[in-house]
Amino acid sequence: MSPSTIDNASSCSPMNPLYNPAEDDKEASLRPRYLAEFQGQQRIKDNLLIFIKAARDRGEALDHLFLMGPPGLGKTTLALVVASEMGVDFKPTSAPAIEKPKDLAGILTSLRPGGVLFIDEIHRLKPSIEEMLYIAMEDFELDWIIGQGPAARTVRIPIPQFTLVGATTKAGMVSAPLSSRFGISLRFDYYSPQELASVIRRSSNILDIKINEDAIELLSGTSRGTPRIANRLLRRMRDFAQVRGEGIITRDITLDGLERLEVDYLGLERLDREILKTIILKYGGGPVGAETLAVSVSESIESLEDYYEPYLIQIGMLARTPRGRVATQTAYRHLGIERPNENGQFRF
Repeated sequence: MSPSTIDNASSCSPMNPLYNPAEDDKEASLRPRYLAEFQGQQRIKDNLLIFIKAARDRGEALDHLFLMGPPGLGKTTLALVVASEMGVDFKPTSAPAIEKPKDLAGILTSLRPGGVLFIDEIHRLKPSIEEMLYIAMEDFELDWIIGQGPAARTVRIPIPQFTLVGATTKAGMVSAPLSSRFGISLRFDYYSPQELASVIRRSSNILDIKINEDAIELLSGTSRGTPRIANRLLRRMRDFAQVRGEGIITRDITLDGLERLEVDYLGLERLDREILKTIILKYGGGPVGAETLAVSVSESIESLEDYYEPYLIQIGMLARTPRGRVATQTAYRHLGIERPNENGQFRF
């Protein structure tokens, strides 16, 4: 499936943390630039602060950094923070955008000493690009072939020392030779409601949005542990407060807004509930394959696996088994469906 298909699928939901140009361009203004402003992920911040200070004191580039975790948790933001803390240039790109070796060569040779190169979705790098990156990461040189046929020869072009920050939502798809070349590996966890409340408070101050504490508490509990979702919901609640209220986001405004967006108290959207209902009512609770399930709910398999399933698994409503996806007892209770009787009939 093409990236454009994935983008179109993700734009259907105001909460989907997958890349959405219309929303993510607005979010740039909310991104912190220093570790002191970065909310949550305290363990990562504490370690990274030490690594950055040590590299600065030695006058060296920070070691290559590998960031893993679901979308929307702040991997891109942390890469920008690293560049700001080190006081160096920041050059972002994505793996699909690097199509040919000359593309990578152009990027690397334009970096200034100590600069940060951020490659998003690094698991999608082409093998030829990946192999070229090995030497650049280790020796800070590029292998380049000059000429053709018998007259061809390889020359090594020196490049400035740099820091590669690779981010991925699918760490298992990154090859072992590439992942082993990162000196620092950090795994992002979902945010707690308390951490998300801090994110919402900071964003509301930046956007000059008036919001009550009980509304912050409600939003933080329905944001699926993801700051990007929290910020998107905050902007949507601002719209409801402006049109249907007095410009202040109250608990009542938030409850009404979440109901209109079809988001329940656990942060589950309509499609989340549709996925669970499909497994239970159409496939007897599972197991059912991911491709079959994606077709049944008219969603791309990428969005299903990258966005919907991780949260459902985390809150214990879905299980992945070798034979397919299975709805748990928690899912039955949340949907108000009792397990089928001997005749295969469901009770609601």
